[in-house]
Amino acid sequence: MMEHETSPVADSPAFPSSSSARSSLPRPPWFARPAARSWTCAPPPADAHAFHAALPGYTPTALHEPPTLAAELGVARVFVKDESERLGLPAFKALGASWAIHRVLAAASDDRRLCLVTATDGNHGRAVAKMARQLGLRAHVFVPEGVHPAAAAAIAGEGAEVTTVAGSYDAAVRRAADAAGAPDAVLIQDMAWDGYEEVPALIVEGYATLFSEVDAQLAAAGAPSPSLVVVPVGVGSLAQAAVAHYRSRRSVTTAAGEAPAALLSVEPEVAACVLGSLRAGRPTSVETGVTTMAGLNCGTPSTLAWPALRDGLDAAIAIRDADSAAAMRDLADLGVSSGPCGAASLAGARAALTGEGSAGRRAALDIGAASTVVLISTEGAAAATPSEAPQAREDPV
Repeated sequence: MMEHETSPVADSPAFPSSSSARSSLPRPPWFARPAARSWTCAPPPADAHAFHAALPGYTPTALHEPPTLAAELGVARVFVKDESERLGLPAFKALGASWAIHRVLAAASDDRRLCLVTATDGNHGRAVAKMARQLGLRAHVFVPEGVHPAAAAAIAGEGAEVTTVAGSYDAAVRRAADAAGAPDAVLIQDMAWDGYEEVPALIVEGYATLFSEVDAQLAAAGAPSPSLVVVPVGVGSLAQAAVAHYRSRRSVTTAAGEAPAALLSVEPEVAACVLGSLRAGRPTSVETGVTTMAGLNCGTPSTLAWPALRDGLDAAIAIRDADSAAAMRDLADLGVSSGPCGAASLAGARAALTGEGSAGRRAALDIGAASTVVLISTEGAAAATPSEAPQAREDPV
């Protein structure tokens, strides 16, 4: 096995790297609850991984180990889960959409005339549209104004009807929910609210495949279970899947002599609804601003995700667009295709583990020179719009 050098940890300036802008990182918005590592939950169903493995074209997405990130972050090893090519689409969203649609159709008495309805900022809607086309079904996708025409065209290119809604993502979700009231329609939405939780729960189950793959890939690389997993967050569904995976296997890791993984969520400073909710101790809506991290631009956590996030997240951090942009460029230089939402994981790790006040944040996460860090890059540059290239758009996660 290869040796991996580590470097000492600094508490104020960030470690030197290709971006001089990171040499004076300010103290980021932050919340920590180390007691989360003692919380446990039931494991997610294993059915989704077997279903995905049987799909045409399935292969686990890559887990990269870029050579310079461990030294920069002051840890032993850093891995990046690269979701830039997942079931023919440039983001992880196909995992949740495919599993949820499979389960919904299996329970339907007659799926031949069903129309799959959803709202999207891009990748979830495209995944739903692609599944509908493959199954010979119709799809109707609502997009909020501001979604780039290229993203809408990609959805339409899968054969879906696309309707642009004046207003925000939340407004598009409301329109989709109304349209799904038709007798031949079913809503496949990745955001939960009171009275609508069954399908979002299935979507979260589908995301579990990503973390199962990480387990196998770390083992194949001779790496221990992760000390820290960093997840971009919009409404919290992917982070909910991370909590379900790592908090349900705590007894296994401790029996193997390894501490439970710390889980860190990352949001834009202008849309930090999970961070705000954790601070308040209850689900809290925030007024969002403009951010290049479009898929993380969410003002309210999912009601389904909230209990898991409240009890199972160790920490939450918020970052600036400039932080994500720098991380995206650096990942590209390291051969990893990522958009602004996916690169938020590296930006969040940098904000948490380096810069002003990092000694306290590292202590809260129990991260040291021997730690292994996994960054979830949720999207690839192939999802980019012309105005964001080489960035990408993604739905709330």
